[in-house]
Amino acid sequence: MLTRLETFYDSIPRTGSRAEDFGPLTLFVREGAGWPYYARPTLGHTGEVPVAAVERVRARQRELGVPEAFEWVAEVTPGLRAAVEETGLPVHEHPLMVLEPDEERRLPRPEGVVIRVVEPADPALESALAAQCAAFGAPLAPDAVAATAARIEAGLTRLVAAVDANGTALAAGQLQSAGPVTEVVGIGTRPAARRRGLGLAVTAALVEDARARGAETIFLSATDASVARLYARLGFRTIATALIAEA
Repeated sequence: MLTRLETFYDSIPRTGSRAEDFGPLTLFVREGAGWPYYARPTLGHTGEVPVAAVERVRARQRELGVPEAFEWVAEVTPGLRAAVEETGLPVHEHPLMVLEPDEERRLPRPEGVVIRVVEPADPALESALAAQCAAFGAPLAPDAVAATAARIEAGLTRLVAAVDANGTALAAGQLQSAGPVTEVVGIGTRPAARRRGLGLAVTAALVEDARARGAETIFLSATDASVARLYARLGFRTIATALIAEA
């Protein structure tokens, strides 16, 4: 399973970036509009990652004016954490969870909203992205709507939102797929709409959509152990630890 996910992690950024080779590390550099990418272990690398390699990547990221960010799976590249921390970057742990076909469970849909797929020309697209940004305390980038619409149009992204009677999205999340593997990403609820089960309902709808489109493996990274317990209600189970470091 982890080998399958590593292949996914390597292929997804390549749909919107160029890959720069730093030996044991690969830096993905965004080309065009959208969120900046990160560096991660080079696919197939099995040895240690020297501190010097991390420093070279960070220097390149500073040169490009992009976040000094790294993402990897602890169990696949266990030595990278010490190298990253030695350069001064804090590392955050996130439960890496997979949903197997026989574990999928359905939950009641919350009242007062419609849980639906958001298409490129949907008026709710901007508020759906704004809900995700609000959930994580980030501003909505000026080019985010156009960039996301283009990815949806190209079949690279699926977006589901919980939309209220006024047509405003209160929560949203996305899918990104590579072959039979699909990741659930960016599940977020506006702070004022929390504790209504909207995020979990959006996740469930994304899972249904992914299954309908032939996904064999569906996974996500939870914020922390408490959020992981919520996803466990849908049948997700923790198999590893996703690590994220960012200046």
